[in-house]
Amino acid sequence: MVYQILPYTKKRAKELGVKVFPSDNPKYKLEVYDWHGVFITYCGASGYKDYPHYMKMEAEGEVPKGYAKERQRLYWQRHHKEIEKLGDEWEGSRSYYSFLLLW
Repeated sequence: MVYQILPYTKKRAKELGVKVFPSDNPKYKLEVYDWHGVFITYCGASGYKDYPHYMKMEAEGEVPKGYAKERQRLYWQRHHKEIEKLGDEWEGSRSYYSFLLLW
């Protein structure tokens, strides 16, 4: 199934100065390119939901209000240690783009 890129992710990509497309690699949700069309990385493990999709589920009444924010908080909590561990190397990494585009 092709990943559906929602407005939240499109907006975040624009803010970061990158372009995103559904991934051709079934392990990932997105392909990230710079504005010149040069591939940067894949990001977002397929098979898991993300903040924009939880927001969509909230809007459609599939999950209770506030569920997306709670999932976002838990994601940030889980990945905070990775960000600290990588330090300056975090920027531009796969987890960097997953964190900023999908959460």
